[in-house]
Amino acid sequence: MYESKKHVPISTGAFVLRMVWHLLAALLLCAITLCIGTAGHMLFEHMSFHDALLNSSMIMGGLGIAIHPVSYAGKIFFAFYGLFVGVLFAALIGVIAAPMIHRIVHKMHLDDEDE
Repeated sequence: MYESKKHVPISTGAFVLRMVWHLLAALLLCAITLCIGTAGHMLFEHMSFHDALLNSSMIMGGLGIAIHPVSYAGKIFFAFYGLFVGVLFAALIGVIAAPMIHRIVHKMHLDDEDE
């Protein structure tokens, strides 16, 4: 996917396009996670769509839950969904930062070839 250290870095335009693709991938993962959370809230807590979407968004945003679960299944789902969202947050940072880190490290390795 990325160029090796034997190749020159890609152009700025290609790098911007790569960053856009990574941002789109991150947004897609967020949308999928929001859909899973909304469906889980509707299934386990029998919430309306707008309440389930609000609760999922609040959890994903790190603000906590807006409507507390009542059922045991809902409480278990909220717990695992909260853990999943925390792991997803760390993964999304990696997805977004990977092209920038690769470009920086790639440019640092260009000096190694001169020696």
